[in-house]
Amino acid sequence: MRGRNFLFVPGPTNVPDRILRAMHVAMEDHRSPDFPLLTKPLFDDLKKIFKTESGHCLIFTGSGTGGWEAALTNTLSPGDKVLSARHGQFSHLWTEMARRLGLDVQVVDAEWGEAAPVDRIADALAADTAHQIRAVMIVHNETSTGVRSDVGAVRKALDAAKHPALLFVDGVSSIAGIDFRMDEWKVDCAVGGSQKAFMLPPGAGIVCVSPKALAAGDQAKLTRVFFNFKDQVDQNTPGYFPYTPSVPMLYGLRESVAMLLEEGLDNVFARHHHLAEGVRAAVRAWGLELCARAPKSYSDTVSAIMVPPHVKGQDVIDIAYRRYNLSLGTGLSKVAGKLFRIGHMGDLNELMLLGALAGAEMAMRDAGVAVVAGSGVGAAEEYWRQAAAARQSVPAVAVGAGSKA
Repeated sequence: MRGRNFLFVPGPTNVPDRILRAMHVAMEDHRSPDFPLLTKPLFDDLKKIFKTESGHCLIFTGSGTGGWEAALTNTLSPGDKVLSARHGQFSHLWTEMARRLGLDVQVVDAEWGEAAPVDRIADALAADTAHQIRAVMIVHNETSTGVRSDVGAVRKALDAAKHPALLFVDGVSSIAGIDFRMDEWKVDCAVGGSQKAFMLPPGAGIVCVSPKALAAGDQAKLTRVFFNFKDQVDQNTPGYFPYTPSVPMLYGLRESVAMLLEEGLDNVFARHHHLAEGVRAAVRAWGLELCARAPKSYSDTVSAIMVPPHVKGQDVIDIAYRRYNLSLGTGLSKVAGKLFRIGHMGDLNELMLLGALAGAEMAMRDAGVAVVAGSGVGAAEEYWRQAAAARQSVPAVAVGAGSKA
């Protein structure tokens, strides 16, 4: 097909031309005296994205999954008990990783579509008077269901129980797109990924680590080599890495962070919420429902949209791709075939997202979903028009006499 593929999966996301140009660099010596001119300011600026002053930001060549493993292996020992909230595919995968690493995992399950159950997490922490639970694992934004959990409330539960457990947060599809507060929430390991709201290609797992988590490494007995925090910190301090880093990725990340800080994090979060609200208006106009059950838990970076029982979500996705050159996210595991996902994070604006909504409408109609042509697109347009007018305090232009709205 002519034209660009419309990429609206919840990662990888669109990479801005400015970042692509920044990554188009000749190879250089990553042990040269000049290399810290790139890396040291980058480490400092990443702390602003995570909203931390005391944390260490580490960049691993890998993915968010590698960041999960790093968080666990650098802080825990075989047989340690961890508490994991499981309410979607990625919280399930992180739970299974902990088990495969030899940890004793106490799972707090919730229905897919619900947020991490803070009340039951609080009960588990209060009941653990011997403080056997060494860490609590929370997925901030469950990409498979489009659900955001309340990390701040989990921190309050830990504090209320006077529990010393470490707090680990998967922020792969939230950090740089949804408000994340490392220091305020006293998060000990926060995991991000390059291919989400950081607007980069896949290939970097970004982990921010608290001093408490670094200190836990002195007693941790789980094996780690490539993902060793201490090796990273020792080499990062003067501006280097313990192994060969992806130099183009570092240049791209530097440009990504610069773009985020230039826009201003509050503006970034507001933009993501603004775009997400337009998508949610479209879903309502289609007469469909989100997988996320409670409005307070709606994700601002991805929407998981349930299809009617007589329709397969994968059919919508296949038609969108083959007929209309639109890539939508598939349903995973328990929700496979029951939904499709629209990613709305990173380098996006209203007109780009309208293209995705129009393509989704056409694909749904072709797959047998009884939606009215233009209904979702129109609802999103109206939401964004009115929001823009209110923001700029400019009244909408009235439709002239004799015209039809």
